[in-house]
Amino acid sequence: MPITTRDQLIDALANGASRIVIDKGSIALGSGSAGQYASLWRATGTPGQGAIPGAAEVCTGALVGALPFANQAAPRRSYLAWLWAVSSASATTLEIHDRLAHMGGLNLSVTSAQTVGVDVQTLGVAADRIGRADFSDLQWWYEIYSPGGATAANATFTVTFDDGSTGTLNPLAVGGSLAAGRLFSLDGLRTAAQQGRNIRGVSSVTLSASTGAAGSAGITVTRPRTALPMPLANFSNVADWAQLGLPDIPNDACLFPVIIPSSTSTGTLRGGGKIVHG
Repeated sequence: MPITTRDQLIDALANGASRIVIDKGSIALGSGSAGQYASLWRATGTPGQGAIPGAAEVCTGALVGALPFANQAAPRRSYLAWLWAVSSASATTLEIHDRLAHMGGLNLSVTSAQTVGVDVQTLGVAADRIGRADFSDLQWWYEIYSPGGATAANATFTVTFDDGSTGTLNPLAVGGSLAAGRLFSLDGLRTAAQQGRNIRGVSSVTLSASTGAAGSAGITVTRPRTALPMPLANFSNVADWAQLGLPDIPNDACLFPVIIPSSTSTGTLRGGGKIVHG
């Protein structure tokens, strides 16, 4: 049965929890990256380096790059109940996200519309991984896998909203210092008229100009599960279930670390935790 009491939680922590291990190398992010999101999907270490995706696909815990844990048979569920981490960089925040779906191979030198096809509804992402039915739990990202050229350009995204309507977001500046690992939020690109409408899918992206090199980018949709501030370098930070919010971890969740750095690199990251079942 789902965990509903403190005694059940204590027992689950002590007996049969899935232990997770994080040991990720640093990624150089380039200028303008301090205080911005960065993905550790492609960072080397543990879990292994995730692959650059091709066509749109649903992500699961079976992918290299995901933090492994044991799926449970209903009505048993899983929860993230304990987490610790230490970073070589100060003033850093670690977030754990469920990577729901992604695609890659967007060319940073092509100016015609490029198909994305990441829609959590049409791809069939499980409802318990999506969260709220209005898709408000989701975060949408333009993820850089390898940098394009230095020429400035704007990327325009065509999206589908929670009510099935479509629209075009405000443009995102690309080119220049977009290093591999950078994550750019699409949610903040909604126009004034689109406020209050949640993105369900991204259908295409169009560049206003070539950046001068192909590079590789993609669209990723995640559901944040928890966050752990790491204010001091090389100092171990620990959070229990109450501080983490005891987030539920659905079966097949593709858990991976996201960093908000204070400088131009993510810093090395080491940590671990426990996912309890009950």
